[in-house]
Amino acid sequence: MEVRVDGDTVYWLELRPSEGGRYVVCRRDAGGNIADALPPPWNARTLVHEYGGGSYAVRDGVVLFTHFDDQCVYRTGGGAEPFPVTPEPPAPRSHRYADLEISHDGSTVWAVRERHEGDEVVNELVSFPITESSPPEVREAGRDFYSSPRLRADGQRLAWLAWDAPAMPWDGTELWEAPVRPDGSLGPARQVAGGPAEAVYQPEWGPGGLLHFVSDPTGWWNLYRREPDGSVTALAPAEREFGLPAWVFASSTYGWLGDGRLICMFKERGFDRLAVLEENGLRVVEGSPRHLGYRLAAAGSRVWAVAGDADLPASVVAIDSVTGDVEVVRRGTTLEVDAGYLSRPEPIEFPTAGGEVAHAFFYPPTNRDVMAPAGELPPLLVLSHGGPTSAATPELDFGYAFWTSRGFAVVDVNYRGSTGYGRAYRDALQGNWGVADVDDCVNAALHLAAAGRVDPDRMAIRGGSAGGYTTLGALAWRDVFGAGASYFGVGDLTTFVHHTHKFEARYLDGLVGPWPEAADLYAERSPLSAADQISCPVLVLQGLEDAIVPPAQAEAIVAALDRNRVPHAYVAFEGEQHGFRRAENQVRAREAELWFYGRVFGFQPADALEPVPVAHAEGLPEPR
Repeated sequence: MEVRVDGDTVYWLELRPSEGGRYVVCRRDAGGNIADALPPPWNARTLVHEYGGGSYAVRDGVVLFTHFDDQCVYRTGGGAEPFPVTPEPPAPRSHRYADLEISHDGSTVWAVRERHEGDEVVNELVSFPITESSPPEVREAGRDFYSSPRLRADGQRLAWLAWDAPAMPWDGTELWEAPVRPDGSLGPARQVAGGPAEAVYQPEWGPGGLLHFVSDPTGWWNLYRREPDGSVTALAPAEREFGLPAWVFASSTYGWLGDGRLICMFKERGFDRLAVLEENGLRVVEGSPRHLGYRLAAAGSRVWAVAGDADLPASVVAIDSVTGDVEVVRRGTTLEVDAGYLSRPEPIEFPTAGGEVAHAFFYPPTNRDVMAPAGELPPLLVLSHGGPTSAATPELDFGYAFWTSRGFAVVDVNYRGSTGYGRAYRDALQGNWGVADVDDCVNAALHLAAAGRVDPDRMAIRGGSAGGYTTLGALAWRDVFGAGASYFGVGDLTTFVHHTHKFEARYLDGLVGPWPEAADLYAERSPLSAADQISCPVLVLQGLEDAIVPPAQAEAIVAALDRNRVPHAYVAFEGEQHGFRRAENQVRAREAELWFYGRVFGFQPADALEPVPVAHAEGLPEPR
């Protein structure tokens, strides 16, 4: 993830589950040699917005990074031991830094700082020298959120994004720019794009010092350029999405090749397409991977990304902008799996509530060594992605292959509210969370069952975070699934509002309704309020240090299931936060889920699995 190019050297971040979930900055030099730029125990992970992003930057061989343990910014390079360039905060992790930007002369760092002081969380733009540990200077403050501080090459102008709650960055943001004075302070700022109902994404200074950005005033995230006279030109306008939801800092969908041409990616039927902006319009680069991650970095005639495809797990790749040839620089895993065990994603559209159409990727069961008994349809696993403002992607995921190679069909649902299909589709979840997403997951399952592709009596649903909420809602409010698995899912919306972090504290104002005016609706839409209606077995998995969806949410759901004597299992993980990062916990979670489905649907997995204690298991079928 987070690919960056510095001269002839390419850098990226690697998550190492085998090293306790450490994020490592890696590099490949001009000779093709790959090495870690950060030795243990350094961990380049920021907690700004809790989701992070932009945790490192590099220029002329100097690497800056936010260290997870204390959230201070450190400098390293050339094998030097990292040393801090921001002072120790008043309390552990109370000052956090993200979206690091090094000035072109290499002297100054610009960043988003998030200060945690008691119950107050303050976000601001700051700058500080790269060579010494000195207190950062606040350059812009007063708004709820900031992102994307981007310096023009001459260092004389800064662009950035700002927005206020209850808006999320995909709802409405403002693009600002200002002159940078010799002392580093900002001159008079002016807003150049965006607003309450226009979401600006990824400002960048292009060749000639012109400001570029992505925005959606037409209902689609398209590319724009601000001209010297202040007017704005749409570049390749189309009903295509050239932007991404800014859950993390420093994502990017476009950049410039060495000859000054703009290269970008856009979504088409859920797949990513790479294209070069030519004089006569966009030229699609055929043959590039169908998932290009969330950060492109262009250099010379090539584009670097962490990309994936049906037969390629997330990997660092270089893509030739002319031929589309792909060089795999670093695979996300050394595991090699024969294609005969890998299911390929099939994009499907299906009817859903209100006469609307929803989208998904369908993965049929695939195992070259096994044939299903004649006439037997496969069980179905419905995946509800997190976010919910996010999207299912079609890259090879061994987590999916885990299921499809064991006889399950999988459908990964891009329910209404998902990105990649235009603003109207994204906004269809506004006021309808817990309704539209649940309807679409249910209707994806019913569509496949009606088409004779899956067994309607063996359908399960699973999801994490917001996907866990949709999972719990589908189990509580619909009678379609025979089992479900919630990974750190939201069970009580009211508790979520009061106990989640600043970035998402007002997220539900749009998805459900303004708080507290819509308090009754929050209760109505909380799966916990309807937990008495859950009658099928449920597996609940939770990290015990989760600050986004605290363990109390999972424990309340488990208590309700226990009270109603519904078969269930609860698996909690010490030291895990929002999402499981340790290898042993990832393995345990997946195997526990398989064992649980076997217990519920009455089959004996071929794997040697550690059993999961299931409460109130009387009446479940015996394995066959």
